[in-house]
Amino acid sequence: MSDASSPELVTACLIIIGNEILSGRTQDKNLAFTAETLNKNGIQLHEVRVIPDIEDKIVATVNEMRSQFDYVFTSGGIGPTHDDITTASVAKAFSLPVIMHPVAEKILLEYYGDSATPERMKMATTPEGASLIDNPISKAPGFQMENVYVLPGVPTILQVMLEGLLPHLKGGKAVLSRSVTTDLKEGDIAKALGHLQERYPEVDLGSYPFFKNGKVGTSIVARAMDEARLDRAVQDVKAMMLAQGGAGVEEQTLNDHRSEM
Repeated sequence: MSDASSPELVTACLIIIGNEILSGRTQDKNLAFTAETLNKNGIQLHEVRVIPDIEDKIVATVNEMRSQFDYVFTSGGIGPTHDDITTASVAKAFSLPVIMHPVAEKILLEYYGDSATPERMKMATTPEGASLIDNPISKAPGFQMENVYVLPGVPTILQVMLEGLLPHLKGGKAVLSRSVTTDLKEGDIAKALGHLQERYPEVDLGSYPFFKNGKVGTSIVARAMDEARLDRAVQDVKAMMLAQGGAGVEEQTLNDHRSEM
């Protein structure tokens, strides 16, 4: 859970569930969106796990992560097929039975009508006592158990459902991001950058080499919640680059929380 000495820090973990992700057959598109969306709303994604459709693995991972983070989000494995075992696995993690949720059952019966097969109605099952997460696209809801939020793996559906959850989630201060680029190589500034990181332990200084249009250079991305400290760190990074003989030193505010690599 969040450090009691840092009341502004709210943390999260994403558990991506699916053999198809680990096999490479399906490319995950949920991580980047989840990280960006949560970070912009003051919830820092601190860990991601990618695990197979194995009950014991899901149970162990959910129990481990929910004890460490304020929020745990899962994606994948709540569909109608035999290998969609996330619901049953999360129920086991909480030592609860799986039930046909009456509200979810009504939603799917109305949505599918005569096509409401037993397989489709499986998507109306939840652990006993779960709260539903609205799905405005395909209607099959996700669910919440304490600080665990179980979402589908289909990116377009997960994105809408996660955005719908945001008003109900308590965030801390958003992380601010700035980048500084130079034509220097990483090796040219590694030692000096290390000294700056020691001077600003509360600012995350990441180094990203790039090769663009035949030119080699380095981007330093600075991330912090304290804007004043972030400003000072960025100014010192720029001064360090210039002192090392860097040219073309440019600063950019990263409103989308991602760096250009």
